[in-house]
Amino acid sequence: MKKLYIVRHTQKEEEFTKDDYDRDLSPEGLEKAKLIAENFAKKNIPIDLIVASPAIRTKKTAEIFADALDYKKSIMYNEVLYMAFVNELFETISYTFDTVDSMLLVGHNPSLTALAITLVGFKEKFEQGAIMQIIFDCDSWIDISVENAKLVSYELPNI
Repeated sequence: MKKLYIVRHTQKEEEFTKDDYDRDLSPEGLEKAKLIAENFAKKNIPIDLIVASPAIRTKKTAEIFADALDYKKSIMYNEVLYMAFVNELFETISYTFDTVDSMLLVGHNPSLTALAITLVGFKEKFEQGAIMQIIFDCDSWIDISVENAKLVSYELPNI
């Protein structure tokens, strides 16, 4: 069984003089990210790997989750996750080492919505700060598919 937790960053700053890639979390987004990560950490879910887009806001979100989870390993930043197509997200996930049983993926929309639609037929927009858990009934990430994916939860930030 493989477990995937998908996290969308919270609100980004409205700094239109910066390139989108370089926009940070807004002060409100930063506070929400900390609260969401702390609430997630209270569930005591072991995370073997954190993967994130290296854009400033997702990088910061991944670091906030790593701190809250007391995650001591390196966060894997993958450039492909910024403005990713579904097949690129799917490839990133499926090429994960099988020693990883649970992965936290931090990314952006519209990519995350497209991934959720593709994997589990999700019918909504993936909201900022939301966390989705999908389990795959297989022992290897290379074997993940629509057929063995199951949506366990989708939590909106209630902050």
